[in-house]
Amino acid sequence: MADVQRQPEVRALPKKEFRSIFWRSFSLLGSFNFERMEGLGFLYAMLPSLKRIYRDDEAGLKNAMSRHLETFNMTVAPSPLVMGTAVAMEEKAKADPTFDTTAISAVKVSLMGPLSGIGDTFFWGIFRILAVSLAIGFAQQGSVLGPIVLLVVFNIPNFLTRWYSLKFGYSQGQGIMRSMGSANTMQLFTYCAGIVGAMAMGSMTAFWVPITSPLKFTISKNHIVIQDYLDQIFPALLPIAFTLGVLWLLKKRLPVMGVIGIVIAGGFLLGALGIIAGAAE
Repeated sequence: MADVQRQPEVRALPKKEFRSIFWRSFSLLGSFNFERMEGLGFLYAMLPSLKRIYRDDEAGLKNAMSRHLETFNMTVAPSPLVMGTAVAMEEKAKADPTFDTTAISAVKVSLMGPLSGIGDTFFWGIFRILAVSLAIGFAQQGSVLGPIVLLVVFNIPNFLTRWYSLKFGYSQGQGIMRSMGSANTMQLFTYCAGIVGAMAMGSMTAFWVPITSPLKFTISKNHIVIQDYLDQIFPALLPIAFTLGVLWLLKKRLPVMGVIGIVIAGGFLLGALGIIAGAAE
């Protein structure tokens, strides 16, 4: 009789570590900034796992901390799913010296967009409205239950989503790592995740950098609006050009405060001359 091949056992995060990541995920927005957004909060949540994984590897711990300090931004409730997946990938990176660690960042970025779309729809489009509607009914009657109902109705799905998405992310991360035994599979996965990540970052650039040009000309009684032509040639050309310009300055090792100074001075000058505007009209 042929031996039945046993499936690899799915491990779980240590309970103390699981609870630590869960509670730390609530501080994701505690240090939000426009350079790394939720990056510092993400690293703070990941620290218990990183210290366990790299407890005997100081250089590896520093590299992992640097990876998770990168820009990160998404709806906070499902963010533990990304954290759990990242923990599983970090374990694989520690166990396999040939593992391409750029895949960790690529997966994080590729998950930000889809999970944010789902999170925004449910938490800001459904649960918030439902909670507020129920709370207003009590508040109009002068009941102290108004704010209590608001907090309970909104936070029950919030807590449940964080708890179970962390479990799901870690278990799925383990499954992904087991199914990618070959270098070609991992290379393809990293490549595809990078494409999705680039799309997400491009969308974020267009949304967070709303630069337009108010320039208008009249030639032979024809009104020419520069921004209309830019949109036809390359939508969001000015935001992407600005973002790439800032990236170029940072790669030139220019201090962050120097880059900020250039942005402020350049924005003031170009705005005063009527060449650019800070938001679409």
